[in-house]
Amino acid sequence: MFKRVLCFLFLLISIMAKASFILLPMDEKTQKNHLKAYGITFWCLEKNYKASWLLNYRGGSFLLPDVLEIRKECQIRGVSFEILSDAEQTNILNEIGSPSQNMEAVILEKAPRIAVYTPKGKQPWDDAVTLVLTYAEIPFTAIYDEEVLSDQLLLYDWLHLHHEDFTGQYGKFFGTYKNAPWYIEQKNEAELLASKLGYTKVSQEKSAVAKKIRDFVIGGGFMFAMCSATDSFDIALVADGVDICESMFDGDQSDANYQSKMNFANSFAFKDFTLERKPERYEFSDIDMTDKRRIQVDKDYFSLMDFSAKWDPIPSMLCQNHTQLVKGFMGQTTSFDSSLIKSNVLIMGTCELNGEARYIHGEKGKGMFTFYGGHDPEDYQHQVGDAPTVLDLHPNSPGYRLILNNVLFPAARKKKQKT
Repeated sequence: MFKRVLCFLFLLISIMAKASFILLPMDEKTQKNHLKAYGITFWCLEKNYKASWLLNYRGGSFLLPDVLEIRKECQIRGVSFEILSDAEQTNILNEIGSPSQNMEAVILEKAPRIAVYTPKGKQPWDDAVTLVLTYAEIPFTAIYDEEVLSDQLLLYDWLHLHHEDFTGQYGKFFGTYKNAPWYIEQKNEAELLASKLGYTKVSQEKSAVAKKIRDFVIGGGFMFAMCSATDSFDIALVADGVDICESMFDGDQSDANYQSKMNFANSFAFKDFTLERKPERYEFSDIDMTDKRRIQVDKDYFSLMDFSAKWDPIPSMLCQNHTQLVKGFMGQTTSFDSSLIKSNVLIMGTCELNGEARYIHGEKGKGMFTFYGGHDPEDYQHQVGDAPTVLDLHPNSPGYRLILNNVLFPAARKKKQKT
């Protein structure tokens, strides 16, 4: 009889201790590959498994069901995971749910359909987002002007803008690279595409593309942009119907006094900025802080803002990381002058040494956008022709994590922001 009782108790304990959940820890010490952990979570959503994002719990960990194929996928991709019993999972959720803890569990419902706006023939390492999506094994579709202008954005939930120049000034590379074969070739290709699509100027065609992307966001889409795609996008909207291009870009002179004709009501994020008139200067406007900053490389960091996970889950999701201090990096548009950011736009990352904004977020219509300054979070000063970043050397990159926060963000069950 005593043996039967012991056997029953042992069986009961075994059942109670049965693993039911997998935790992908995202803290600094435990997770071997933060970037691929996002890919695992995305993969689970594609297979209709339930998933939760544990905001501010061990660096923004992910909670998944304990399924053999998920364990195997973690092992294959080199992602650290922990097995939890029902009781352990309940304790974690109780801790997260406590009013005294700045944590929240957000349910992830469906893998978003991802598009990357990028020119044909670009390699993954030409852009940090395509690079990290490829590394994390998150599927995406490359689209460009033809797809955008034919309303194919309706097929997607999330759109990234490659380091594009939406003003029709060919990236303002004229001063340094006007005689370079690659510059001449790209200019010719852009002019041929604009003509094919029925536009007499590249600037007019890019303006039409920018307005289609604007409508995508207003209709409920999520847009993420880095580097020059941030300010050049807003400039294209503000300059709608105004010729701001000099003759070497579009064959005729710009409109007289075009600065006075800017309509700042059209922009997403920036206000009252002054356009750069010199075609030889590698700059679009005074939004960018690149030439204004005097920061030593070893001191170039920016801080992520601390938001309430329970009251402000949206910025909390976008700022999940295993550190609040992120290494800075340069780009054509490195960072944003805080005084030129609209008051309804949320600044999520700032450099304390000069007050510049590095990472901002806002709403437009039913949709949302995030602008992230700089070119490559693990390449401090990327130059044309530089070797690609090898993400196997940076699997725990805090700067790249911010990109993947935005990729996964549309999968979350939305709660209205309180502040």
